[in-house]
Amino acid sequence: MQEGMTGAGHVLFGWNMLWVASILFGLTYVVIMSEKINRAIAALLGGGLMILAGVLTQEAAVRGVDFNVLGLLTGMMVLVAITRKTGVFQFVAIWSAKKVNARPMGILLMLSVVTAVFSAFLDNVTTVLLIVPVTLLISEELEIDPYPILAAEIFSSNIGGTATLIGDPPNIMIGSAANLSFNAFVTNIAPIIPLIFLLTVLPIAFLWRKRLVTTEEHRQRVLEFREREAITNPRLLRRCLFV
Repeated sequence: MQEGMTGAGHVLFGWNMLWVASILFGLTYVVIMSEKINRAIAALLGGGLMILAGVLTQEAAVRGVDFNVLGLLTGMMVLVAITRKTGVFQFVAIWSAKKVNARPMGILLMLSVVTAVFSAFLDNVTTVLLIVPVTLLISEELEIDPYPILAAEIFSSNIGGTATLIGDPPNIMIGSAANLSFNAFVTNIAPIIPLIFLLTVLPIAFLWRKRLVTTEEHRQRVLEFREREAITNPRLLRRCLFV
C-alpha cells in the first residue's frame, strides 16, 4: 500500500480501512452531486475526514496535492476570465460563419473546428459557454434547428481538449504524474485527434443534414454581421494575446 496510508489490516471501529476510504469517497461524491454544499467545501471535508479516520497521514495528504496542476489551472482560469471580456470568441465564431458564406453545413463544420482548437488551449466548459450564444444567434437568423451544431460543438470541445497537456485538467494531472513535457504529450496524443474529430463530427453533419437547410435571404442576414463589433475591448485583447 502507498506510503503514508494505513495498512490493509488496520481497522476503525471494526471496519477495514479500505472500506472506510471507499465509504468516505462515495459519500463525498454524493454530497457534491446533491449540490447542497459547495463542491470545494465538500471535497475538503471529505479529505479532512480521510485524515481524521486514519486512512492517510497529513504528510501523505500534502504530498498528494499537485501544486503544478493547481498553479496551471489557476493561471488558465484567470486568463480565460479576462479574455472572455474582449469578445474574441464571438468575433471568431461570426468570422467563421461568414467564411463559409453562412451555409449551415459549413457553419457546423467551422464552429466545430473553432471549438476544438480553443478547447485545446482553454477551459472546455468556458469555450462552449462562449461559443453557444453566437451559435444560437446565427441559427435564429438562419431559422434552422441549432441542436446539430450544438451537439457537434460539445463533442468537438471534448475531443479538442484531449489534444494538449493543458486542454483538460485530467491531461495536466496525467502529464504531471508521468513527468511528460507539453511537446511529449502532444506528440503522442495530437496525431490521432483529427481522425477522431472527423469520425465524430461528419456523422453528426450527415445524420442531421436535412435540418441544416436555409434560404438565401436568411444567409444574407448572417453575412451582414460585422464581426469587428464583437470585439469590445481591443486593448485588453492585445494584452491577452501577448500573454
